[in-house]
Parts: sequence; C-alpha cells; structure tokens
Amino acid sequence: MLKRLTTLASLLGVAVASTAALAYPDKPISVVVPFAAGGPTDVVARSLAQAMGGPLKGTLVIDNVNGAGGTIGAGKVARAPGDGYTLLFHHIGMSTAPTLYRKLDFKPLDDFIPIGAVVDVPMTLVTKPQMTQTNLKELLAYIRANKDKINLANAGIGSASHLCGLLFQNALKTELTTVPFSGTGPAMTALLGGNVDVMCDQTTNTTGQIKAGKVKAFAVTSKGKLANFPDLPPLATELPGFEVGVWHILYAPKNTPADVVNKLQGALQAAIKDPAFIAKMKDLGAEIMPVERQTSAGAKALLSAEISKWAPIIQAAKAYAD
Repeated sequence: MLKRLTTLASLLGVAVASTAALAYPDKPISVVVPFAAGGPTDVVARSLAQAMGGPLKGTLVIDNVNGAGGTIGAGKVARAPGDGYTLLFHHIGMSTAPTLYRKLDFKPLDDFIPIGAVVDVPMTLVTKPQMTQTNLKELLAYIRANKDKINLANAGIGSASHLCGLLFQNALKTELTTVPFSGTGPAMTALLGGNVDVMCDQTTNTTGQIKAGKVKAFAVTSKGKLANFPDLPPLATELPGFEVGVWHILYAPKNTPADVVNKLQGALQAAIKDPAFIAKMKDLGAEIMPVERQTSAGAKALLSAEISKWAPIIQAAKAYAD
C-alpha cells in the first residue's frame, strides 16, 4: 500500500511539474544584464527580449545589475530560483571571470544552464580624432615607439574592451598604460575628447561614432573584413592570429526544469530568425551565431572553450581583480 502511495505521489509530482511547464510563463521574466543600461550588451539584450516575447507569449523585462565586470549580476542569477523567471544575458566576460577574479561566488559551467548563444559582436580598434596616422601599420609602429605616452582606455575591469586590450598588448608584446572607466559611455566620451588615445570596443558601441567621423577607426578584430566597414583591415593582417569577438549567451540558473529550458531555447531560436532582430543586429555590426551554437549544448561548449582560451592570457598579464 505504501509503495502504491509513493508511486502515486511521484506521478502527481510529475503531473504538477508538467502543468507548470505548460503554463510557463504566467508572469514577466526578468532578464538580468550585468552592465549599465545603454551599453552594447544592454542594446542586444533589449532587442532579443522584444523578439522572444512573441514566441513565448510572455513579457521579458531587462534588469540592469551592473558592477564588478558583470559578476554582481551573474551572481544574482546564480542564486535565483531555477524557475525560468530570472535569466542572465552575458557576454565573453562569463569565460574570463573564473581567472580574472580571485573571489567569485559562482561557477559559470556549474551554476548555469546556457539556453543558447545569440550573437557574436566584432570589435574595432579606434583612436581619438587627433591621431595623425593614416593606416594600421603606421598606428602600430607609432604605439610601439611611444608606448610610455599611449593611454589605452577600457570600460572597466572585466569589460569587453578590457579583454580586447589585454589581447592587443599581448599581441604587440608591448605594455601600455591602461585607463579603466566606469562604463562604455565614459570611456568613449574620454576618447572623443582626446583625453585617452586608443580603445578596442564592440561595433555595437563604435559604429555610430565611426560613421559620424567622431573617432578614427583603424582595424576590426574579426577574421575577415566586415560588411559595415569594408575598408578596415582585420588586425590579424599586422598581428597574426589576432581574433576576438564578443559572443553573447542567454542563461538560466541550474535546476531550471528541462521543459522550461526547451521552451526558452525554442523562443530564442525563433527570435534569432525574426527579420526585425536580424536587421537591428546588422545595423550594429553584430553577427548571428551559427545554428549549432543556438542550443544549450553548443553554447556550453563555446563557454568551456573560451574559459580555456582566456586563462593563460590573463595569467600572463597578471590582470587579476579583487
């Protein structure tokens, strides 16, 4: 009799869970963006949230929880219930945090379920408008010859521009004075005003400034040329092997039910095919991720590979954060 009751209870539990999954979502979903509103990752997240709302038949609300290179927002989601109502939209910084931060209250590969990778955003090497160099070769020669005078800006420890800056110095075999700001906006303002010299940042942040002629652009960080900037050479033409893109993944906390993960994955894949979303990403210079990366397994494989890639670069630079 006891065995029958136990079996019945188990079946009821499965039925309740299945019913909950069918009803999901029955309230707004919070998508934590661990960076300030208006920044490159925030712009992509808001476009994605809008595009996913239709397929999910629900509302996704952006919650900006910025600070400490994205680790504060990520930590918040890691501690959230695995019910599908608190998600994380994070970029490449998720792969560098384990090495960059000595104290981290979450494990990227253990405490999250990747829903899928969304876009890969190339970066551009830009300078203040007063730079007199006319091409990439000239600029790199000038930087090497004047390394003690060059200020390399970034949007803060753990930001995409910080990581690109580390890779840039590593490839140049030249250490530069880095100037961290409290976000992308302040860093770009300083560059526009000529208060810093160079920055490597996402096309989502630099495209408008480049097209308006407010900064000078010298290269892209993609393997090949970009459609938005056909005249800009890849950095790899002068620094062999240099390639970096700022990929973005949507995550749920661990223990999120498989049915909910599958619903979110389906909605994400539908959103990525939405013409309005595609057009917006094209305007920003962002590239849609390959289909195989738009799955939980594909996104996790990307995250794991990138953790392995960045660890030795950060360790060599001794670029640790407290």
